[in-house]
Amino acid sequence: MAYSPTELLTVYLDARGPSGKTERRKVGRLAFKDRQILFEYDASFLTSGIEISPIKLPLKSGVSTADTAIFDGLFGVFNDSLPDGWGRLLLDRTVEKYGVHRGQLNPLDRLAYVGRHGMGALSYEPELSQQSANDAPLALDKLAEESATVLAGENEEVFEDLLRLNGSSSGARPKIVAQVSADKKRIIHGQQDLQPGFAHWMIKFPSSQDARDAGAIEYAYSLMAKAAGVEMPETHLFRTKRNKYFGTKRFDRDNDARIHMHSLGGLIHADHRTPSLDYDMVLRVTQALTRNIREAGKVYALACFNVLAHNRDDHAKNFSFLLNARSEWILAPAYDLTFSGSARESGRPPDFAGFSGDGDSCSASSLAQNNCSECCAYRRFPKIMDSV
Repeated sequence: MAYSPTELLTVYLDARGPSGKTERRKVGRLAFKDRQILFEYDASFLTSGIEISPIKLPLKSGVSTADTAIFDGLFGVFNDSLPDGWGRLLLDRTVEKYGVHRGQLNPLDRLAYVGRHGMGALSYEPELSQQSANDAPLALDKLAEESATVLAGENEEVFEDLLRLNGSSSGARPKIVAQVSADKKRIIHGQQDLQPGFAHWMIKFPSSQDARDAGAIEYAYSLMAKAAGVEMPETHLFRTKRNKYFGTKRFDRDNDARIHMHSLGGLIHADHRTPSLDYDMVLRVTQALTRNIREAGKVYALACFNVLAHNRDDHAKNFSFLLNARSEWILAPAYDLTFSGSARESGRPPDFAGFSGDGDSCSASSLAQNNCSECCAYRRFPKIMDSV
């Protein structure tokens, strides 16, 4: 397989407009030149008034370059389309199977593999991915076994199949995007037109470092969060003869319509791999972006839950925002909520500093005592913490 780098990509937004119908809009073009990534909005998109990334890539004419190298030169909004962890591993193993070293791939190559199958509503052309129209039932236990062999560096035969099932989802744990029937009894390939009676879901498998009951624990946390008043998508524990797998209905899909999604890290160009934010900043960004105190209240409830339920994996990619058909930003439903060890227990720096400035010592009292001026408005609602 001869490698030819991708040097130009066209970006599209496939999302519902005010009329309720899905519209395809040409956003602009990405170019890779002299080891630098350039982006320019299409003239027609400039007149649309749609801000896909209002903080770091606001609508303006001319060529733009990112102000940071943490996303390999990409703007955060495009980096949000790329898989990391598990999905990146699958792509790397797949191209190396054909004699292309993973180090040869530039960010535009990776976006071309995502094509029109990424999370959110952005698409990239020309694309290198292949859509599967196979609607045969998926066997979760078999996929879990195949995922485990990939993590162990074995079984090259399944790389491409798992890559197509991954759908550019983020995170370290193996997962698939799939279509699930209303009764939760039938699971088919997700990268095809939505079949009658099905919905788009994401299903996770345990990694080599996870306990066997990781799926059941995350499901329990989703129920706890819902009971605590945290907005959550529909979740389900898929039970097989061998194991239990956690699944969540995708909130970036409304039936077959796509919804533009932007992570907090991508929005403000914050690296989720290092501690760089605290809840104070999350609240400020939410208030500035949504201009809605109710959305800030949702963040506060989620912050309380993370602290009280000991979820320390609350990094910058685990908060996201959705752009609705009226071009209004709202906080996305919560996701990736589960028990996680502290920084000291895991031997790594804290993923998220929390109000106290220390992920291990962040507490409910430190949340309540936070003196951020943006928080004063919803501090008039002390029932939020009590409810959680």
